[in-house]
Amino acid sequence: MDDMSLKKGKEFEERASKFLKKQGYKILARNVRYSFGELDIVARKGKTLVFVEVKGGNPDFPPRMRVDRAKLRRLELAAYKYIKDFSPKFEESRLDVIEVLSNGEINHLKGVGRW
Repeated sequence: MDDMSLKKGKEFEERASKFLKKQGYKILARNVRYSFGELDIVARKGKTLVFVEVKGGNPDFPPRMRVDRAKLRRLELAAYKYIKDFSPKFEESRLDVIEVLSNGEINHLKGVGRW
């Protein structure tokens, strides 16, 4: 990934974090990396632990379309590993996708994947 893509990715993640905070989420971690995948944001709202994949781009081709089955599987594995490593207290958990669009719009898709 080139420097420009990394910079944009960090910008998208920052905007997504601010969005989540305004919605009442507490950010627990960002950019948790494992050999098989990365968790962009780990957050909590109430008793729900939320693992968030952030995608940004043009509204003409929704960024969420870049989250395929293989990506979801890597996110699930990373989420399981995070839970094993950090033992956070929670009653429910889920995988979400946040789209940060170039027109300023932010879409929060809750409960993607098999959780």
